[in-house]
Amino acid sequence: MIKGQDYVGVSVVYFCHDGKGRFVMAKRSEQARDENGRWDIGAGGVDVHDSVEKTLRKEIKEEYCADALNFKFLGFRDVHRLHSGKDTHWIALDYKVLVDPAQVKIGEPHKFTEIKWFTLENIPANNEIHSQLPDFLEKYKGKL
Repeated sequence: MIKGQDYVGVSVVYFCHDGKGRFVMAKRSEQARDENGRWDIGAGGVDVHDSVEKTLRKEIKEEYCADALNFKFLGFRDVHRLHSGKDTHWIALDYKVLVDPAQVKIGEPHKFTEIKWFTLENIPANNEIHSQLPDFLEKYKGKL
């Protein structure tokens, strides 16, 4: 059974920011599961017996080596897309998370080749970012 394909998966999506208008994204490597070479804000699946908060903190620590200093639930999205030729369905629990920029670095070099801070004014073009990020930004533009 495959999460997101054989049954609906649940994920946390995190918009990690510095409290001063910047947010961090990582560029997905060729070894990443999908969306290779695209910039992404970060996400991770919720495993059985893990709480949403535990998953949020764990995934940010793994991907960015940073602690979640404070977080705010933004809302959820039904994410339907084609992945490796198969339809997938995820419920994305979206968060805005304050992190210390001094802690942030690539925690999973096999998944990410680069990490960079952006503002909403200098975000890469749509063809350079994760396919789900434009919907995220549009939905939460007043809350970021």
